[in-house]
Amino acid sequence: MKRIVLFLATNLAILIVLSAVVRLLGLEPVLADGGLNLGSLLVFAAIMGMGGAFISLAMSKWSAKRMVGAHVIEQPSSEVERWLVETVRRQAGAAGIGMPEVAIYEAPEVNAFATGMSRNNALVAVSTGLLRAMDRNEAEAVLAHEVSHVANGDMVTLALIQGVVNTFVIFLSRVIGHVVDRVVFKTERGHGPAYFVTLIAAELMLGILASIIVFWFSRQREFRADAGAASLAGRGKMIAALERLRAAHEPAPLPDKMAAFGISGGAAAGLKRLFMTHPPLEERIAVLQRAA
Repeated sequence: MKRIVLFLATNLAILIVLSAVVRLLGLEPVLADGGLNLGSLLVFAAIMGMGGAFISLAMSKWSAKRMVGAHVIEQPSSEVERWLVETVRRQAGAAGIGMPEVAIYEAPEVNAFATGMSRNNALVAVSTGLLRAMDRNEAEAVLAHEVSHVANGDMVTLALIQGVVNTFVIFLSRVIGHVVDRVVFKTERGHGPAYFVTLIAAELMLGILASIIVFWFSRQREFRADAGAASLAGRGKMIAALERLRAAHEPAPLPDKMAAFGISGGAAAGLKRLFMTHPPLEERIAVLQRAA
């Protein structure tokens, strides 16, 4: 969950900054004098969209550490830290990737995430709440799940998908703004206030629709990471870890506005399901049981 939220938050912040800089410096030549060159606009949108996504990816480890206050284990100072580092080292070797940085962050919720620029330059972090709530077998499975995300290249794939949807959001929002300004408000030269108002509204609406695509991708990758964890740590351990997560979340479900971002995924149907980053735990457990 956290890797998706952190990546999307960083990506959004970078896009806002890039858009502000472009507008302040007057670097939107594709709309000069109110004209609309679709080819140039598409190139501009691709540079902005893909650029923002990959800058976010490059910054992912740095930003994640600071957002959650993660402490990277340089030299293990306790038996728990030694176990964490050695477990990740063993799993990374089995998965054929470089040794990720291992970190712990202070948080009461049962959670963990992985992020990084590449398979050989990654970070795996676990919360103190997870270490308190889970036994070693369950925690090992969670670590294997995160290592599988790294081995599967999920962050790079997420950046590619995010870059593509960013490109179309930037492109289509400007086309919509131009059409509304010209056709509805009859602006003949340059762009009037209607263009900028419509542009902002279209970016917001298209951004929400684009996030549905990213969340769908995230849900599919969770099933694959579960399968990878079952291979690295054992299917029984992964099922037990998911059962533990389900038990931990049942007594105190997250508020509706946050449920889509919880590690448990929660139970949802209809439109609410479209905005879930993770499939419901019941589905993930059932998939692993059927595979067994």
